[in-house]
Amino acid sequence: MTVHFIGAGPGAPDLITVRGRDLISISPVCLYAGSLVPEALLSYCPRGARIVDTAPLSLDEIMAEIVDAHMSLKDVARLHSGDVSIWSAMGEQIRRLRVLDIPFTITPGVPSFAAAAAALETELTLPEVGQSLVLTRTPGRASSMPSGETLANFAQSGATLAVHLSIHAIGQVVADLLPRYGADCPVAIVFRASWPDERILRGTLSTIEDQLSAEPMERTALILVGPVLGNPTFRESALYSADYQRRYRGRDGLV
Repeated sequence: MTVHFIGAGPGAPDLITVRGRDLISISPVCLYAGSLVPEALLSYCPRGARIVDTAPLSLDEIMAEIVDAHMSLKDVARLHSGDVSIWSAMGEQIRRLRVLDIPFTITPGVPSFAAAAAALETELTLPEVGQSLVLTRTPGRASSMPSGETLANFAQSGATLAVHLSIHAIGQVVADLLPRYGADCPVAIVFRASWPDERILRGTLSTIEDQLSAEPMERTALILVGPVLGNPTFRESALYSADYQRRYRGRDGLV
């Protein structure tokens, strides 16, 4: 018996890995975060599978489901939205599984920031504009932030920021970033990236609050900030330049 932690992707049911889909199809038990994981993914479950929405459950109750499956020698597909490596609460489940000596696997998924970038039709790292991406959030009820991990601190880098779980704090996000990025810095808010009701707001740090007030969004919206979002004149990468020699081109005798 194995517990399979699976990144279920950002929302569209076909944005799941082949491995993730196949593991769902062979697991007699499926535990999924119903508030964020699309129900369409449950169609991959085998007939007669036990399917449990974990959104209303406590960690103890989730672990009780896993232990019951373990005692019955039934594999578990544990679905989390996006990719399981960030903000999934997988770590605390794994810690308990190790104590109980219950085996598990981890299958990555498409993260929400990647789906948001696709919706915006943009690359988040552009030559000489932005080469770093910071995934962060603001403090919330579920957990506070370590003292050094503030938007103001991250802003000092000038990197592209993907601010998760913070649409409710847009005013604070703007206030923290304005001094470093400036009023004209591009901002994009992507609501429910890849879902049928996906929505996009584009603006700047000086306009985005008013825009959001006019078109409210809640919960599953990602805030992207940085010059890469509005720089059509960036220099082309040297990687594909005709003058750039690299190992796999083999030009002029280079191998």
